[in-house]
Amino acid sequence: MRPADRPVVRWAVAGVLMAAAAYGLAAGLPAYWVFLAMSAVISGVLLQSLGVVAGQAGMVSLCQMAFAAIGAWTTAQLNVWGVPGGLYVWLPLAGLAAVPFGLLIGLPALRLRGVHLAIVTLGFAATVDVVMAANSFPGVSQGVVVGRPAGLTSDRQFFLFCCGVFALVAVALAVVRRTRLGASWRALKESERATAAAGTSVPGAKLSAFAVSAFIAGLSGALLAGQLAMVVSRNFDPGQSLVAYAVAVMAGAHHAEGALIGGALGVLVSELLRRFGVPQQWANVVFAVGAVQAMTQGSGMSDGLRAALRARRARRARRSGRSGAGLGVPAAAPAPELPAPGPAGRPPALRIEGVSVRYGQVVAVDGVGLTVRAGEVHGLVGPNGAGKSSLVDAISGFVPAGGGLVEVGGVTVAGARGGTAVHRRARAGLRRTFQQDRVPVGLSVREYLRFAARRSLSDTELTEGLAGLVAAAPGDPIAALDVGSRRLLEVAGTLLARPAVAVLDEPAAGLGHAESERLGAWLRRVPARYGAAVLLIEHDLDLVRAACTGVTVLDFGRVIAQGPPAEVFAEPGVLRAYLGQEPAA
Repeated sequence: MRPADRPVVRWAVAGVLMAAAAYGLAAGLPAYWVFLAMSAVISGVLLQSLGVVAGQAGMVSLCQMAFAAIGAWTTAQLNVWGVPGGLYVWLPLAGLAAVPFGLLIGLPALRLRGVHLAIVTLGFAATVDVVMAANSFPGVSQGVVVGRPAGLTSDRQFFLFCCGVFALVAVALAVVRRTRLGASWRALKESERATAAAGTSVPGAKLSAFAVSAFIAGLSGALLAGQLAMVVSRNFDPGQSLVAYAVAVMAGAHHAEGALIGGALGVLVSELLRRFGVPQQWANVVFAVGAVQAMTQGSGMSDGLRAALRARRARRARRSGRSGAGLGVPAAAPAPELPAPGPAGRPPALRIEGVSVRYGQVVAVDGVGLTVRAGEVHGLVGPNGAGKSSLVDAISGFVPAGGGLVEVGGVTVAGARGGTAVHRRARAGLRRTFQQDRVPVGLSVREYLRFAARRSLSDTELTEGLAGLVAAAPGDPIAALDVGSRRLLEVAGTLLARPAVAVLDEPAAGLGHAESERLGAWLRRVPARYGAAVLLIEHDLDLVRAACTGVTVLDFGRVIAQGPPAEVFAEPGVLRAYLGQEPAA
């Protein structure tokens, strides 16, 4: 069996086992326990919605029960109107009805994070609860119950239907998880800046996460209406959204098994407390403690389960003598000295003029200009506080360029009238890395490199892109890599996008001398290998000398020297400002 086929086979086997288990539960459990199992599966659908917006995208949403209430209200109204098709048709319509509200709540998320976003979403949940309480659900006052269509009339049949909906949602999310959209959600959770720098619209990623989450929550509301036949506002109390969030964090609802575990725990804990005569509110305490424990560990129950299964497979692979794909790619030997590419006559890949950055009265960058030509590796050096990071932020669009000019491949991305958004600059051919580790640990190496490159790449292409730079294989989880490897992986992803110019911000930080030499040799080959110019920001002057054909020196936000490294580093002003040395007499 090919390695690529193993996940498909595992999913197929798991699907068959789950279908058999669902049928066995429907056929063998007493009616009361079938009803409880139905509640667990419906809760699992709701938790999958939280798995998208909170588990994958990393945003706080405390209004999932409000989306479910909208789905249930839509179902009840369609039932009153007698829309044909029954729940088979009403279910997707209920999900679609919640989507506009998800987009509406997603708008504050464009600027708010953390506790501020939590307050906004909880306020929306409270508002929906007030509206629903003041205006009863359709059919309640007339005693009209939500009917089930043929084939779903019994609780056992409806339980199987709920299981089918849960499975469809899980499969759909698994498919989306493998797409660029799914990768953008997980990248968003790690760093909005890095997501934008990879060419992804951060507002688009946030709004899509809320829209998909609202759709799934709307489905759960429709299922609840079908289960209870008549719903009221008490079924969607805003406090339940808090409990659902805690359960989603504890169980790891971003995975299907985590959502199912969370739904089952929600039902079982409440049932056990009821049987022992303990107030139901104590279940909330249990889930809150579990959520705190999960946040402390940085992973939920499903993450721990998957980690244990990966470790078991790795042990079995070692015992069987297979060399797993995750053993890494050996680093290539340092490249031989190559002649300078001679980019002097080539057009500029990056040209900046008069770029200034101010923070209040502090001038961080003062009228800086430099040119990086196609096929050139150009260094940008300077002491701490010289303005290098502020300049890179201005070039890439995170801060205004102060009316200065920024051109990428001859296309103006910033000028006197302002500049384009960060993700649009990235798509125009300006890519960058960061000093801090911003690589999303929830992705595999393969998923991240395809996300960063913004194109489909075969494992052969990925392996070639990693060779000589990162000791990792495409199938390795990024969480298993050390910080230094993750930062070099970011460099590989940036260059696999084949930009016009790649701005690499201190890629050698934390590397030893041998690794730094190897990186310098690798960087020299970048223009010929990827067709990209490089602007290298670095404190390691040996690396700059080895990799760069030109260098610009900043001090107090101004350019004090430009030219070939050997000449620039011998200038008295550079020795005094950057190296802290006085020129020899």
